[in-house]
Amino acid sequence: MLVLTTALLAASTLAQQYDLVLKNGHVIDPKNNIDAVMDVAVQDGKIARVAAGIPASEGRKVADVTGLYVTPGIIDIHVHAYTGTGNKNLTGDSSLYPDPLSFRAGVTTEVDAGSSGWRSFPDFKQRVIDRAKTRVLAFINVVGAGMTGKENDDIDAQQAAAVAKQYPGVVVGFKTAHYSGEGWTSVDAAVTAGKATNLPVMVDFGFLTAERNLQTLLGDKLRPGDIYTHCFSGHRDEVVDGKLNPAMVQGRKRGVFFDVGHGAGSFYWNIAIPAMQQGFYPDSISSDLHTGSMNSGFKDMPNLMSKFLIMGMPLKEIVKRTTWNPAQQIKHPELGHLTVGAEADITVLGIEKGKFGYLDSAGARYEGNQRIYADMTVRKGVVQWDLNARSAIDYQKFQYPKNQYKLNFADPKQPKKQ
Repeated sequence: MLVLTTALLAASTLAQQYDLVLKNGHVIDPKNNIDAVMDVAVQDGKIARVAAGIPASEGRKVADVTGLYVTPGIIDIHVHAYTGTGNKNLTGDSSLYPDPLSFRAGVTTEVDAGSSGWRSFPDFKQRVIDRAKTRVLAFINVVGAGMTGKENDDIDAQQAAAVAKQYPGVVVGFKTAHYSGEGWTSVDAAVTAGKATNLPVMVDFGFLTAERNLQTLLGDKLRPGDIYTHCFSGHRDEVVDGKLNPAMVQGRKRGVFFDVGHGAGSFYWNIAIPAMQQGFYPDSISSDLHTGSMNSGFKDMPNLMSKFLIMGMPLKEIVKRTTWNPAQQIKHPELGHLTVGAEADITVLGIEKGKFGYLDSAGARYEGNQRIYADMTVRKGVVQWDLNARSAIDYQKFQYPKNQYKLNFADPKQPKKQ
């Protein structure tokens, strides 16, 4: 009998070949052109299998995600995460540590957008990037200190390029933002650094002047593969009198990418809706996450994705712009998909039906009947967020640990009383 029991236990263990199986979800994986109900199996932190009908008995942990959407982990390519510096700006108090907010929003990869500069990046890497469970990458600022409120000072393309070469893979490009000087000093420096390293540039264009205009930026200054963020801000004539600026179309034809970067002041309904209606979809949907945006119009990535859903963008296209597209923009093609062998970064999304209101950065409301939410987030094969405890065992079957908090106050050195 003992031999038989041992054999059955061994067979059961052998059958459970996967660490995690997500069952019955609608898988959307744009890179691999998957848009169907399938199962996803994870083993050793990697995608092990994507197929219909994977037996639940083969998973040590199984989550039934019927009625939900299983996607690659969300990649947010415009966040601000360099916090704890003592500075009161985006480099500092306005930035946010990654883990408390990323997983509950379905985000597995954050890309900091220039909060640190070429002088301060080593500190950012040591204190934030290396300690986060979230994958954190970075565009480094061509300004030495980053976004401290002095974005016209200490601009150095050569130093920025040198730091990028020192941290390959983690530094994904260069950022210029909030420049208020004359001419093209900051943009030219970022592009120079980009050329020296074969990395892209992300531009928050700052202020317009007669010389500094959108047509010159998108038609001449930026290269194919560079990124124009805050593309629906309205601050820089992206849409004029309800008509899409031809410079936007020209830039796209040249290969410039257009990123949302919602933020606290860079997404207006009266810009986004006409642009979308005229067929101008963004290439990537990102947050510009910071303390000011998360508590105002932006909220979180699922809320932002919901805005595009109610504007008529198909869910498959939204997923593409939050996974595979940004992975390519930052030149990390190993991310943003569910290919067998890829690191198991997975987001499970739900869509609620009802009556929902959505704010833009100006405080204007737009009503929709759908809302996306993050139900589960898997990072490197580990469930980091499980809103409805789908991967957990029912408490009546759970093996609780024995009480480890009993204290013995008896001192063995003291003689017992007679």
